[in-house]
Amino acid sequence: MADSPAPLRYSLSARLFRLTIGIVLAVEVLMFVPQLAHERLDWLQERMDDARIAALAANGRPDHAVAAATAAELLRLSGTVWIRMQEPGRPTVTLAGPGDSAAANETVVMGQEGWVMRTVHALRALANDRHQATRVLATIASPPGTRIDFVFRTHQETKALRRFARDFVWVSVITACLTGATVYVVVWLLMVRPMRRIIASIAAFRAAPEHSRPLDPPRNSRHPDDELDVAARELSAMQNELRNALWRNARLAALGNAVARISHDLRGVLAPALLVAERLQDHSDSAVQRSGDVLMRTVDRATDLVRRTLDFAREGPPPLKPEPVVLAMLVDEASIAARGPARGFAVQNQVPPELLVHADRNQFFRVLANLLRNAADAGAKSARVSANTAHGTTTIDVADDGPGLPESVRVTLFHPFTRSTRHEGAGLGLAIARDLMLAHGGEIALAATGADGTVFRLTLRAAHPADLPADKAADCGPVGIAPAAKADV
Repeated sequence: MADSPAPLRYSLSARLFRLTIGIVLAVEVLMFVPQLAHERLDWLQERMDDARIAALAANGRPDHAVAAATAAELLRLSGTVWIRMQEPGRPTVTLAGPGDSAAANETVVMGQEGWVMRTVHALRALANDRHQATRVLATIASPPGTRIDFVFRTHQETKALRRFARDFVWVSVITACLTGATVYVVVWLLMVRPMRRIIASIAAFRAAPEHSRPLDPPRNSRHPDDELDVAARELSAMQNELRNALWRNARLAALGNAVARISHDLRGVLAPALLVAERLQDHSDSAVQRSGDVLMRTVDRATDLVRRTLDFAREGPPPLKPEPVVLAMLVDEASIAARGPARGFAVQNQVPPELLVHADRNQFFRVLANLLRNAADAGAKSARVSANTAHGTTTIDVADDGPGLPESVRVTLFHPFTRSTRHEGAGLGLAIARDLMLAHGGEIALAATGADGTVFRLTLRAAHPADLPADKAADCGPVGIAPAAKADV
């Protein structure tokens, strides 16, 4: 049964929505500090402009004093408590309210603060809400040489910066949410929805591969050749291939069950033929004996065909009991079994006598015997088995001097029921050999073929002499060396 989809809050688009909001907010936080320093600089510039306007409005002269009420109003409108402006060639203008003075807790010189000090002063002004006084010294460009000093209360600066910070936070949150929502919708339309179709198709195919419909790639993506479109096409092709493979496997399973029932009856049918063949072999007439031999071999081939078909149709991989195996000795045994009626077939065993492989002895014997028997049946006069170990892997080459394999056979060489040599064979030898190698965690491949012969290459996990049991190590001599390794069999 397919797993239920994840809740919306755990979906890819929801996580991307939260991630986008977090990234935007992080960027806004990094931008806030320099923006705060710039906002403080702008605020001081506005105070300086207002102080200059107030000084110009006072139009102070040495012989005309500014009325106290007028000075207080100008100071209130400019947001300062004390102003003094000196223009070249003109009298100094001073505005001071009752009881106020130029005394200040700190002094700021406009144009001489670096960005670090501006940032520090801005953060301190944002955090501290104390009724202190700050004096500002500045030089005005027009008219040239004009100097202005003014004093303001720091709580005014703090109030302005906090208002800016509050507005900045609201704008940042709204921007992050709008950006996240936009990304959410775009990702949902372009990625999440097609991905969910792919996931739904995979889940449906897993639940009922024989009855589910393969994914339709054109409906899954509006942008041809993008990653989702490629994934959809590959998934659809894989589903079609798996459905065909399941259909073939179902037919093979049915065939296996049928052959299993037939083989039981076939033994009973062939029993009289075996008795007749044995009597014919004991006949004094040589021609009758040859007929008995032919009949016996025919019955043996029929029995072997049924056995091979049953072995291949058996469900699941063959059971293995891997152990350290002396490869040279196993090659000798497989060579003897592969000769059969081909008396002129010889095997050169070039495997180092100390080489060990990690394999099931009986099953790997079947692989070697199948390859050597196929070489003999193909018309080869001799075969050569060599091996070497590197990086924990043993590579075994089985080479023969036969006529080679035709191009039409190479494509389906390891497929079941496809003959590579004998016309009367079942076409299961190499297919079974491949299954056995895969069960061992190894591989088998056609390394070369041509007029000079054919080479099959097997790879298998190597074993170490220390892995041998004590009884087998004693039989094989020191460090697992075979006592009598043969060059030819």
